[in-house]
Amino acid sequence: MARYLLGRIASAIFVIWFVVTMTFFLMHSIPGGPFSTDKVLPPQIMANINERYHLKDPFLKQYIDYLKNIVQFNFGPTYRYQGRTVNDLIKEGLPKSATLGLLAAVIAVVFGTGMGVVAALRQNKAADYFVTFLATIGVSVPSFVIATLLQYYLGFKAHLFPPIGWGELKYMMMPAIALSAYPVAQITRLTRASMLDVLNQDYIRTARSKGLPGYVIVFKHAIRNALIPLLTFFGPFFAYILTGNFVVEYVFNIPGIGRSFVTSIGNRDYPVIMGTTILFATLLVTFNLLVDIAYTIVDPRIKLTGQKGV
Repeated sequence: MARYLLGRIASAIFVIWFVVTMTFFLMHSIPGGPFSTDKVLPPQIMANINERYHLKDPFLKQYIDYLKNIVQFNFGPTYRYQGRTVNDLIKEGLPKSATLGLLAAVIAVVFGTGMGVVAALRQNKAADYFVTFLATIGVSVPSFVIATLLQYYLGFKAHLFPPIGWGELKYMMMPAIALSAYPVAQITRLTRASMLDVLNQDYIRTARSKGLPGYVIVFKHAIRNALIPLLTFFGPFFAYILTGNFVVEYVFNIPGIGRSFVTSIGNRDYPVIMGTTILFATLLVTFNLLVDIAYTIVDPRIKLTGQKGV
């Protein structure tokens, strides 16, 4: 197990380094500079700006210096917020994005798993068709469209929830629903397919032949084994949802890291773009590693060596 974990950690470090390198090269390959969209400034002021942010240093030196800073968890200063650093923006925005993401994750897991189980138990019946229809909508319609519709009808028209802003639970409900729509649909579809496969297994037939109650078969035997294929989805799902959907945060004017990322693109604030991208990549590889470990908890037959016990 220790050998496997060390290998996965080394692989995760390589992935993060690759993301850092690619993001850095892409940001510096964009035509123009981070201040090229500003009004024309006097040459002396531009020289001071370039010196302040080391923009005229050789490319390789900038890259090496950035790697050194990343190792020290220093993402550097922002180009658009005077006196602020990327670390400051992450510290301020990540708790809000994580809070929204956790609420959306609860909604996604509860409703997605529940609807998937119901659809599987009512296969080819009205409930199955209705759940499949909702899942298709959730997969097909982008989250920013759902966010805009919720904002317009439930916020501005019905006045059920505040249309924008951040604060109490009522401010979080519409963004959380919009953020969870796609994961709910995916979890529903995966749960339904996995449950149908499990319900056709021999040990389920054996349990039925022994006269076990239906709820015991479903909750004790079927659901636990049906969740194993879902774990593969949960890794990137939690990383995506905990950082918050960038566009959803922007639509509802939530001061999370998602909004900072969207505004940084238009402002060419390269350190913010790179910092949030690296954060997302780190969360992604971390949750994928945790998912691999969770496999052994859900099904003890699965070993971390990638082999299955006999």
